[in-house]
Amino acid sequence: MTIAGVRVDIDREGVVVRAAGPLTTVSSGVVGGGLGRASAIVNVHAAKNFLGEHVDRVLAEFVARRSIQAPWVGLLTGASTEKAEVAVEKIDGTTAMAIVTVGLSHPASAGRSAVAAWLPSTINTILVVDAAAAPGALVNLVMTVTEAKVMALAEAGVRTPDGDPASGTSTDAIVVAATDGGRRFDFGGPVSELGWAAARAAKSALSAGIVRWLREHS
Repeated sequence: MTIAGVRVDIDREGVVVRAAGPLTTVSSGVVGGGLGRASAIVNVHAAKNFLGEHVDRVLAEFVARRSIQAPWVGLLTGASTEKAEVAVEKIDGTTAMAIVTVGLSHPASAGRSAVAAWLPSTINTILVVDAAAAPGALVNLVMTVTEAKVMALAEAGVRTPDGDPASGTSTDAIVVAATDGGRRFDFGGPVSELGWAAARAAKSALSAGIVRWLREHS
């Protein structure tokens, strides 16, 4: 089960989400961040020693190789993109799809962990909803998906090197995108219909990725 008109390709170089029509997006992406419109979303693998030099060029070269047309949103990750997890949830005709890459090399606890240098993001979440979400609902979904991430990490017992419960990693990133089709939603909190589907999809994909990473690094 996927979203009509949305295609997901996953390999060692990156994750590519293409849409037949423009998506309304809100994102922390290094390219295309903020509120905007995009026909594609990319999550590109970067070497673990990548320090952020020429981020725009790295992403531009990737989208050129893949013949991706602007506008697009771009993320970078040090995680293995070929191991991306995908989960889909549906409620009353509204579908949410989460595509997540997970690496836990740099767990962090918001409000506790010290300031650190930027590294390629290690938990990147792309959420696509087949809905007409108001701008406030899109921001609400960012909160809801982040809450789902914290829950998934807590359930897996992930902690920082200092022993604090991890709320994420040092440089997580997110994209929430709406197709603008289907029902209109003004809210995206965890107990709204849209937020429920989003949280379920995100938590399922995140939990699978977290468990896999912990197993591979135990």
